[in-house]
Amino acid sequence: MIRVEHIPAGDSSKRIALIVIDRPEKRNALTPDMVGNIESSAQLVRSGEGCADAVVLTGEGSSFCSGFDLSLCRDDERMMAALLSRLSSAIRTLRRLPAPVIIAAQGAAIAGGCALLGGADVVVTDRHAKLGYPVVRLGVSPAVTSPALLNAVSGGSLRKLLLDPGLIDGGEAHRIGLAHEVVEAPEDVRPRAIEIATALARFPAHGMHATKRWLNEIDGSDRDDVFDGALNASLAIVGGDEERSRLAALWEKKE
Repeated sequence: MIRVEHIPAGDSSKRIALIVIDRPEKRNALTPDMVGNIESSAQLVRSGEGCADAVVLTGEGSSFCSGFDLSLCRDDERMMAALLSRLSSAIRTLRRLPAPVIIAAQGAAIAGGCALLGGADVVVTDRHAKLGYPVVRLGVSPAVTSPALLNAVSGGSLRKLLLDPGLIDGGEAHRIGLAHEVVEAPEDVRPRAIEIATALARFPAHGMHATKRWLNEIDGSDRDDVFDGALNASLAIVGGDEERSRLAALWEKKE
């Protein structure tokens, strides 16, 4: 459900790794294996046959990613912890790639899908896309994503984004810094992301890599202790009474 394609960066010898979340029938809802495969696919970009000069992460279909597949958490409390842990690891890996990472978030980037945006150097979305963290309604803490997103979204806006279970549109995401470019139509998101990746891939690799290393150093993206603290804040309440009762109510409502 995660596939990787390599495409040329225009007419140059450089190439782009296109990582696609390919589960459109479930709006690209994430399983632990899928999150792990996003990370392993990104790791291949570093060297060998998978080496690429830029990375585009996107989703197949109308939505980039609707979050975690909560049906897996219904009867197994370990699933939520596994999803959060792998999500934290995937964000770190994306953030620390030497090549620039562009995320094409069309339609919707919700909960864990919105958290993935923290791994990007550039986020492209569409004006009417829905983004945000409704998970507090379920007794789940989105703290896991805060270290990466704090670098993009100003402190006050981030607090509201994480605490308010409402969703924002692509225009508001651009205003607060969650998205860097906004196009009008969802179908234009991926082509624009590839355009940006193509332009960045053409720059000298050593300069790009050195710049990303320095940016990660000054904003703390290279520090595991920061990410570990945020992850532990989310894990601390996993399986609690509030989460169990809210998830149970969710399934009763659906049934």
